[in-house]
Amino acid sequence: MLYVFLSICCSVVVSVLLKLAKRYHIDIFQAITWNYSMAILLTWVFFRPQLTNLNDAPVYNYLALGILFPLLFVIMAVSVRVAGIVRTDVAQRLSLFIPILAAFFLFDESKDLIKIIGVALAFVAIICSVQWQNAARSRVARNSWVYLLAVFLGFGVIDVLLKQITRVSNVPFTAAIFVIFILAFVLCMITLIYQIVTKKTKFSWPHILIGWILGVANFGNILFYLKAHQKLADSPSAVFSSMNIGVIIVGTFIGVFIFKEKLSTLNKVGIAVAVLAIVVIYFPKTFGFLHF
Repeated sequence: MLYVFLSICCSVVVSVLLKLAKRYHIDIFQAITWNYSMAILLTWVFFRPQLTNLNDAPVYNYLALGILFPLLFVIMAVSVRVAGIVRTDVAQRLSLFIPILAAFFLFDESKDLIKIIGVALAFVAIICSVQWQNAARSRVARNSWVYLLAVFLGFGVIDVLLKQITRVSNVPFTAAIFVIFILAFVLCMITLIYQIVTKKTKFSWPHILIGWILGVANFGNILFYLKAHQKLADSPSAVFSSMNIGVIIVGTFIGVFIFKEKLSTLNKVGIAVAVLAIVVIYFPKTFGFLHF
């Protein structure tokens, strides 16, 4: 489970870096842009993706993901700032239930009562994670639920698109993710150049280093996650559940004890329900007494 632990650490490090961005006046978009340059380099070094069989690749999926990756990164950064690491990690991890809904309604998969219960619990957890008592907070903080919902839906859509890509058997996943990283970097760079030319932002050399650090953590999450699946090939549910529950628990610890984020009783219930929802989905035999 070492690889699972390392993947969890990398995922939480990304959230921590995004949390620190405002404190140290980091232009998050510049950091995100350079993050993809490092992700491209590391993908090439570690996976040596083969780019010879891209004729039948789902180009529109690649382009959609090339746009969604950096867009959701920005939204996640705002969510971490206004809603906190704990709530944002819960929203991101519960997004895994969007592909389940897609399987029911888009891919005509047979409906399973246990999965439906898991999805229902996920929505309950999201609702409980919102900061409902925000009368004394800024308007942005009061609307933090919008960012949490965007994180939940956005990462869910990304998961659906990634699952569609894995169905293209003649294009290895590592080649696909390499192309997506390149698209994301190009689109971000075009946007960044436009912002610099129009003087909406100023180019900053330190942001390259900051972005590379972010890129190492971002790529490490993917690398160790894939290695965990290779090591535990017979127990994919254990990898999925350990990863998602682990991020929620570690993220909660970091958010509460390091950044002093305040959680209401309802928020704590939401975290417990989130963990239960993940257990219900990945260990359905435990709830085998539930059936149609």
